[in-house]
Amino acid sequence: MKSILCYSILFFAALQASAQAKREIFFADVTVYVEGGTYYLTGSKGGGGGPQGFALLASKDLKTWSVPARSTDSLGMILTKGDHTFGTKGFWAPQLFKEKGMYYMTYTADEQTVLAESASLLGPYRQREVGPIDGSEKNIDSYVFKDTDGKHYLYCVRFDKGNYLHVAEFDLKTGKIKPETLKRCFDQTQPWEATPNYKSVPIMEGPTVLKLTNKYYLFYSANHFQNIDYAIGYAVADSPYGPWVKYKNNPIIHRSIVGENGSGHGDLFEGVDKQLYYVYHIHNAADKVSPRRTRIVPVVKQWDKDKGVYTFSVKGNEVIVPVMAEK
Repeated sequence: MKSILCYSILFFAALQASAQAKREIFFADVTVYVEGGTYYLTGSKGGGGGPQGFALLASKDLKTWSVPARSTDSLGMILTKGDHTFGTKGFWAPQLFKEKGMYYMTYTADEQTVLAESASLLGPYRQREVGPIDGSEKNIDSYVFKDTDGKHYLYCVRFDKGNYLHVAEFDLKTGKIKPETLKRCFDQTQPWEATPNYKSVPIMEGPTVLKLTNKYYLFYSANHFQNIDYAIGYAVADSPYGPWVKYKNNPIIHRSIVGENGSGHGDLFEGVDKQLYYVYHIHNAADKVSPRRTRIVPVVKQWDKDKGVYTFSVKGNEVIVPVMAEK
């Protein structure tokens, strides 16, 4: 009798786990925007069909998500291929931000960074003039940072026998960079950035930047995204252009910390509870990369009085698995 009861408990637990896995969110290159006590999640869409572009999901608790009630699209699409937008394929790595009452989205398509705008957070995001930010050469993974002096900077990846992070001053009115300010952030210099589990050219990507007490913190991912050691670290500087000093204890998010392969390429955000979080993606399974799954982890920020900087780590035992609400 006991063995039957134990079997039944295990069976129903497995069914519950399977049901939750089916409800998981398969966004990669993810970002979370917070407004009015609600979290909004978007990213590179993974799995299934549907229109190319970006969909938006909403949540009050970071755990259960659904298409926003006010959305005019049943799939929650906020930017769609061909709707006054640049790009034919490869819609990746969106970022949302607000400036003077307008909402903006930067994203990648056709291996170019793109800026679109909307009067509503829920879109649709479109372009006045369809085209990339800087079509002079391929560049991906855009992140627009606004400094305390009001200047904007575009961080992105440019190709040079590898993927390297660059920064340039950005004119939000024209949607263009100032080419004369373009500068590479840093090279591949730490062992975690190039592990042997998947050989590739140097790859550093997925930037997020924040400023705290006059220091700039650049969070980024390294290794090829198919590498199980795809991970996240950060560097610190006294200016948006660097020079950048990488944290000696990088990476701060890695499979050895959060327990799942390919943990990378996301974004930092402050929760409604004032807790700092990092949203990222992981591999689909131990033997399968895509479609990648979405994860969120609390971030610990501590002040290092001796060095005059903040240090960052994550609560690897408190990873949140976002799921779609049951219909």
